[in-house]
Amino acid sequence: MAREPLRRAEGRRDKRKMRSRRHNPDGTMSLKDHLYELRNRLGWAVLFILLGGVFGFIWFFTRLGPIPPLGDIILQPYCKLPTNLRFEPNGTCQLLQTKPFEGFMVQFKVGIAAGMVVSAPFWLYQIWSFITPGLYAKERKFATIFVGFASVLFAAGGVLAFYVIPQGLEVLVSFGGGVFITALNASDYISFVLVMLLIFGVSFEMPLLVIMLNRIGILPYDNLRRWRRGIIFGLFVFAAFATPGTDPISMVALGVAMVVLFEFAVQVSRIHDRAKARREAAEDPAAGLSDDEATPMADYRPEPIEDVALPVEQAKGKGGFDDVT
Repeated sequence: MAREPLRRAEGRRDKRKMRSRRHNPDGTMSLKDHLYELRNRLGWAVLFILLGGVFGFIWFFTRLGPIPPLGDIILQPYCKLPTNLRFEPNGTCQLLQTKPFEGFMVQFKVGIAAGMVVSAPFWLYQIWSFITPGLYAKERKFATIFVGFASVLFAAGGVLAFYVIPQGLEVLVSFGGGVFITALNASDYISFVLVMLLIFGVSFEMPLLVIMLNRIGILPYDNLRRWRRGIIFGLFVFAAFATPGTDPISMVALGVAMVVLFEFAVQVSRIHDRAKARREAAEDPAAGLSDDEATPMADYRPEPIEDVALPVEQAKGKGGFDDVT
């Protein structure tokens, strides 16, 4: 009787090992075990995001050596406005809090956003560990390169947005001349900044999408070349609708950046398709021939037949063959 609880505990431990990718590296698991694995990976990912959010919440008012507090970094675009356009009752650049709990919610929102960025390597690793066993080695290599470039492009889009926001704000608050003075609400301003960072970051992923579709054969270079003008026009229309403000500076900056990245993706697709065509021409002698040209004949010269040792059962027969033959 005393061994029964021990056996049950060992059985549960063995089941956990079978659900673990470390003990089951080939990924052959049942649907239930895959769901357990997904639950564990998502749980760890959420935990890392929450820990990053705590770090961002503390960083909001805390200086980290040479790095200024996160609140000062977020406030910089607003503070770059001319002093005659913003409301400064005590001579300090500050946002307006109109609700008792608004300051805490702004700090929490910014902390979570910063925590997702800071802890990105950890929670992305959990998602990557769940997906990797189902991919081939070549696919894993390609996906690693894709994720790396996606992270760099998203950060580049956020940096561009951070430099565009002050100019866009100045245009937005300058309407009305000297009739109005700007006293931005904290929640509205933080939401505007975060949305701009997200839109610019996601928009910069467009060239990766084009290159990926080209690699799998859905979007060849010939189509991109024919559709180039229409796509460029569509990118500027998307930039006009995507930017939350009505200022032309944000729209033009986003549109021009997306067009440059799109043209880069087009050239990468052109190089890839030319290399693919050369490989296919080398493998297929009929590639590149017109309909009235004959396909070159293959080499049909006979080859000598090598001596093959007969099985023992056939060697016992008459003349080296069995009785039926």
